[in-house]
Amino acid sequence: MSDLTSLKQVLIDEVEKRKDELIELCSSLIQIPSENPPGDSTEITEFIANYLNQFGLESEWHESNDKMFNLISSIGEENKGKHLIYCGHTDVVPAGDLSKWDFNPFSGEVKDGWLLGRGASDMKAGLGGLIFVFGLLKRLDVELPGKLTLAIVPDEETGGEFGVPWLLKNGLITGDGALIAEPSSPLNPTIGQKGSYWFELEVFGEPGHGSLSPIAGNNAITDAIAAIEKIRSLWDLEIEIPEEAKGLVEVSKRYMREVETDREKFQPVLEKITCNIGTIQGGTKSNVIPESCKVQIDCRLPFGVTQDFVTSYLRKNLDELGIRYEIHQFGFKSEANYTSAEDPVCRAIVDNISYVTGKEAYGVMQWASSDARHFRDYQIPVLQYGPAYLPSIHGYNEKVRVEDIVRCAKVYIAAVIDFLNEK
Repeated sequence: MSDLTSLKQVLIDEVEKRKDELIELCSSLIQIPSENPPGDSTEITEFIANYLNQFGLESEWHESNDKMFNLISSIGEENKGKHLIYCGHTDVVPAGDLSKWDFNPFSGEVKDGWLLGRGASDMKAGLGGLIFVFGLLKRLDVELPGKLTLAIVPDEETGGEFGVPWLLKNGLITGDGALIAEPSSPLNPTIGQKGSYWFELEVFGEPGHGSLSPIAGNNAITDAIAAIEKIRSLWDLEIEIPEEAKGLVEVSKRYMREVETDREKFQPVLEKITCNIGTIQGGTKSNVIPESCKVQIDCRLPFGVTQDFVTSYLRKNLDELGIRYEIHQFGFKSEANYTSAEDPVCRAIVDNISYVTGKEAYGVMQWASSDARHFRDYQIPVLQYGPAYLPSIHGYNEKVRVEDIVRCAKVYIAAVIDFLNEK
């Protein structure tokens, strides 16, 4: 057994011995409401800074927007080797109708081997694991041959610009690799994401008395219905997946067939432009011909499709209808992106998942989007791996298995050793 393997095992054993502390930290994070909107991260950021401070770890506060705080803390020295970033977001989606929960969404209760509450899977358990491991390395006085930075960000759940993209744009974080503790499958970190194209279509008509429709006026809602049918035809396009991305697509299909078997039927989304008609608003009352209709749409883009292509396709097909309209993009904007499975940061996580579990692990692509795209925009290789009960994410009764939280923390602490020592 090599010295590095011995060190990794010592650190993994320390996580196991202190797992009650880890779960208590994750529970405390859930107990602090940090719903976005509104996005106020003051209380939870202060809690994390105080937690780190008790181990002599200093933190930099950066307020990127009103009451939205980014927290940065580092150990080790960059000039001695490579630089690894561990990243997590503090915001969670709103809890919604509290009467539909079987428990208090902000209880952080541990029951029958589950940690319960809003953000348990997305992503306060993963965030807690990163914070715990970061503090533990300091407590154990582990000498790192490089630098490890913990970046805690707000504003991920709304696709906003005040977390990871803000830090990168302002040069406040940089590194040779990054891990985001977003929810994932136990053996399959996410090394690629589809692109996103969110837009609002506004269709214009001419008002008139409803009793004269369709002869009088021009109905914006019926024109919007015709437009929606054109937009939905994006799904029918045959997309040529670039050669370099085909391997990732195929292994991701395997994952959907063999691991998340309930998702086998969704394999086509990996190679298609998906299109969700999310909201429709139009008209004033039933007896008035509507002069405006707004439709918000979420499209996800596979490899081989650009933002410009979608824009051109939409305009060509909508122009053929002869309607008056405008298109405005908003929210998530990205093209499909990935990090090579052979990149050192991917190998460090995947190899240590196998080391900790004794099972085969491999990276897959995600059919949604995340902060990972921002790191890749700055040529920082990145992947996502975190504890989760995937069916509960963003829903009522969100939860995560305690054993998954502990497993991920063990992977996190072992991966630091491998990545920073890799030449």
